Amino acid sequence: MADQAGGWTGQKRYQALIALVIVIAVATGVWLYATAGRETTDDAQVDAHVAQISARVSGTVLRVLVKDNQPAEANATLVEIDPRDYQIAVDKAKAELLDAEAAAQAAQSNVPITSTAAAGNVTSAQNSIDQAEAGINEAEKGIEAARARLAAASSRVREVEANSTRATRDVERLKGLLAKDEVSQQQYDAAVASAEGQRAAVETAKSQVLEAETGIRTAESRLVQAKSAVKTAQAGLRSAQTGPEQVAAIRARAAAAEAHAQQARAVLAQAELNLQHTAVKAPVAGIISRKSVEVGQNVQAGQPLMAIIPLDEVWVTANFKETQLQHMRPGQKATLKVDAIGGREFTGHVDSMAAATGARFSLLPPENATGNFVKVVQRVPVKIVLEPGQDPDHLLRPGLSVEPTVYTK
Repeated sequence: MADQAGGWTGQKRYQALIALVIVIAVATGVWLYATAGRETTDDAQVDAHVAQISARVSGTVLRVLVKDNQPAEANATLVEIDPRDYQIAVDKAKAELLDAEAAAQAAQSNVPITSTAAAGNVTSAQNSIDQAEAGINEAEKGIEAARARLAAASSRVREVEANSTRATRDVERLKGLLAKDEVSQQQYDAAVASAEGQRAAVETAKSQVLEAETGIRTAESRLVQAKSAVKTAQAGLRSAQTGPEQVAAIRARAAAAEAHAQQARAVLAQAELNLQHTAVKAPVAGIISRKSVEVGQNVQAGQPLMAIIPLDEVWVTANFKETQLQHMRPGQKATLKVDAIGGREFTGHVDSMAAATGARFSLLPPENATGNFVKVVQRVPVKIVLEPGQDPDHLLRPGLSVEPTVYTK
């Protein structure tokens, strides 16, 4: 009986062991079936954009309107920098712009004036040349006329001198005859009167010669003056013909004045922009973090003041092993378990995969060509985005650990 009882006990143990093996096999099969087509990692964190806020201008901080971990709306003023120096710069730029615009307007108005004056100077100079040449023609005609009068007067002088000589001889001859009573006193007196008339005619003819000579000298003087006037008018014409160059120079000065005005407008715009930058505003809505600015602090342009993290758009960066990526594709469903909020699960999908492994983006990438190569399973960052409306209370914060599971089938 004892042997029979021992046999039954051994048989039951054997059956129990077989049942246990079957249960383990079934459980393993169920587990394999349940986990098939899933890839999970615990090397994942929540990520978000971080907007670094820095000063655009230097100055003394007058007010800080936010605190750490405080929500801020987009375009809300965060920090106010003393604007007085920049307001003075704006006023100065406005005054310089008014001066530059006035100079540009004056220079521009000189262009048509100079153009009209240049054209008028050319016409006036040409008229002066025409008048001077007409004076030359008149002077030359006057000289010719005076020379003709001189020639006539000279001929007249010779003629009257010849007559005067003959009349004088007649008087001398009749005087001897009068003494002999061969001619009458009347004839002698007539001869004397004729001789005196001829002498007077000689004087008159000589005076006409002098007048003709004076006329010639006067006409020659007019000719010299007319020629001088022609030279002066020609010089004036050459000067007037430089009018296009003068107009071009005036236009160049007008363009330079307008360019100076444009430069003054740019300076004013920059001054106004600097004045606006004294109010440091939030570029996006988010939570204030890492505030490092205080009232009274003297900040410099580019100095970091704080950071804003917009929690409306967060995602998960999961570092999967390279052996887990064979069937992983963008668009596949994923669940995200977050320990920080009691293991709550969120749903999302694979957005994209990094172009290189995390080791390639490290400060000192591994150099496998040294000969001391040891194969290490690499990890590739995978971006997983949440479905809309998953985190309305903004519970997910950048840096929180996440356990994502991607359904690859």
